[in-house]
Amino acid sequence: MKRIGVLTSGGDSPGMNAALRAVVRTALSRKIEVAGIFGGYSGLINGDVKTLGHRSVSNIISRGGTILKTSRCEEFKTKEGQEKAIEILKRNEIDGLVVIGGDGSYHGVQALARDWKFPCIGVPGTIDNDLGGTDFTIGSDTALNTALDAIDKIRDTLTSLERIFVVEVMGRMSGYIALNVALAGGAEQVVIPERKFDLQQMAQDITEGYIRGKASWLIVVAEGVVKGQEFAKKITDLTDLETRVVVLGHIQRGGSPTAKDRILATRLGATAVDLLQKGETGKAVGIRADEINVVTIEEALKKTPLKTENICSLIKILT
Repeated sequence: MKRIGVLTSGGDSPGMNAALRAVVRTALSRKIEVAGIFGGYSGLINGDVKTLGHRSVSNIISRGGTILKTSRCEEFKTKEGQEKAIEILKRNEIDGLVVIGGDGSYHGVQALARDWKFPCIGVPGTIDNDLGGTDFTIGSDTALNTALDAIDKIRDTLTSLERIFVVEVMGRMSGYIALNVALAGGAEQVVIPERKFDLQQMAQDITEGYIRGKASWLIVVAEGVVKGQEFAKKITDLTDLETRVVVLGHIQRGGSPTAKDRILATRLGATAVDLLQKGETGKAVGIRADEINVVTIEEALKKTPLKTENICSLIKILT
């Protein structure tokens, strides 16, 4: 292994830069050259490749986003697109590839390793914390803290003005952020993809609470289930009470990564280089009970079921 490539793909997450830094500096310490691929799989297909040195990753451990840029690439899902990528990798004398990203990125790792026999390792970079083989993904802790900080501020207003607030958080297919910030933020209700919700019952609970003198109500919804504006209108129609909506959006992806995410990213990035150097391929790195865990990319793509029952029950008890 004389030269490895590294790219970030899909939605950005805080800590990607920390993982990149670890990949680059670990490889250089082993006398392995590093090629940075800019723009994700699209950049790979287009040949946007530059050699990275020790100083290329200076002062990025605390920065959100990714200095390599990222994208979502439909072309890479095709055999023709993958063939172009392999040609670029060979042309740049890249012997192995580290991919930092979520489930879409992992499907790319799977294709390169399985169908093209190219050494490839996945590093879990996604705020949704929805990949198998790891307790946490890079960026999930920062996203939770960012969303919670916003919800704490919203609660100041909803209690002062005695209103119903619907807060829409990210989570197209995963309710991880919504469920955890609802519990930590003292929300009265949470709506997530993994669990059915009863709108009529929610409206009844709000109305009964209002009659008892409870005039403020916080509902956290994951974007993959229902849009905040639509949900707020339904609540207003059913309760005849004023409902406001806040869409947190992409602020959850940004910001300086927490210490937890920086440490996780550094450990996983370094391990990815170790695996390539040992001749491993088609694997994903993760963390279990604070120990490094390595699984096949197929195992990593089997999403860890979100345990919702206990937390949802606790939210209801504490309302």
